[in-house]
Amino acid sequence: MPIPIDTDPSVAELAERTRQLVRDVVIPVETETGGRVHDGPEKVRRLLQDAAREAGLLAPHVGRECGGLGLNTLGQAVVFEEAGYSLLGPLALNIAAPDEGNMHLLEKAATEEQKRRYLAPLAAGDIRSCFAMTEPAPGAGSDPSALTTTATRVPGGWRIDGRKWFISGARGAGFAICMARTSGAPGDRGGATMFLVDTDRLGMTVERDIDTLDEGLFAGHSEIVFDGCVVGDDQVLGEVDRGFEYAQVRLAPARLTHCMRWLGLARRAQDIALERASTREAFGSRLAELGMVQQQLADSEIDMAASRALIRDTARVLDSGARGAQESAIAKTFVAEAVGRVVDRSVQICGALGVSSDVPLSRFLREVRAFRIYDGPSETHRWAIARRAVGRHARHREETAA
Repeated sequence: MPIPIDTDPSVAELAERTRQLVRDVVIPVETETGGRVHDGPEKVRRLLQDAAREAGLLAPHVGRECGGLGLNTLGQAVVFEEAGYSLLGPLALNIAAPDEGNMHLLEKAATEEQKRRYLAPLAAGDIRSCFAMTEPAPGAGSDPSALTTTATRVPGGWRIDGRKWFISGARGAGFAICMARTSGAPGDRGGATMFLVDTDRLGMTVERDIDTLDEGLFAGHSEIVFDGCVVGDDQVLGEVDRGFEYAQVRLAPARLTHCMRWLGLARRAQDIALERASTREAFGSRLAELGMVQQQLADSEIDMAASRALIRDTARVLDSGARGAQESAIAKTFVAEAVGRVVDRSVQICGALGVSSDVPLSRFLREVRAFRIYDGPSETHRWAIARRAVGRHARHREETAA
């Protein structure tokens, strides 16, 4: 797809270089590995990030003073989509979850010393990180206020106790951003604090790796136990008891960057379907000349165009400094479902080829399905979207009645 004509020329140039890197370097590695990097092969990550570094593309989302290229959210939308054309493109540019969201959070909330210690090596690809918030039931999940992990005051710092699971990238990470309750009780809307925990700290253990549907996220998803893990006061990220507020600083942009990356993969799936439809003959014509196939191709084009418009609109809102909670929730819900439809249609158009390993569509289908669950399931976002709409309507009625 051509880069949008209103794109800043410097961003367009970065996007074009990203496109070339993905096709020349990343896709061959994806083909060799099958896109499966859940077991964390460090040599693959190093190879890809060295190539991106050489091309001047590493960490495009991070501020220049922290070692990145300083793209705003709208610029990220263009470049991240190009990187997402391959399952391993985001890993190559060091814009994959959870590191990308953690870098954004550290830029906003960390002290200068914390940035030097954690953000700089993370942006350079020297270390990885994880974000430890989700817990087994009845703990924090779609409802973060259910947080049960505790951090208790001890001399000189805090003792963290609790269990986390589905912590992406935890195996082999250099540090975790851990959310723990420092006041209140599960169900309270406040009382959480974020802590920077070095993963070699006594009392933090990666207990197991969880076997999941998706296998394309580096190091997969793990279950972590904090058992008497003591950290110093200098390991508090931001202010005590304001962790839920900082989580929103991270989560709204992170939802949107997920959308950007997965839109790139949807484009790849559509390209595979277009190639198949243009060359495969059946019933006396090419598939692309059959009405039912044309409808599927058209519906996918519509889904991708609508997704791109929502992403770019939300990016502009976030770049304005607004919170963008409603816009990001709408974008996340629609794009998560739209990319799933695009990939599913592509599998259907390709028929037996689509469910084989001769093309990567079945792998893509496994990867994108999980997006309707993580970063807030569609149901939770729809509830929040409706609640905000009802509240907005109620306020309008009050104003007009006054």
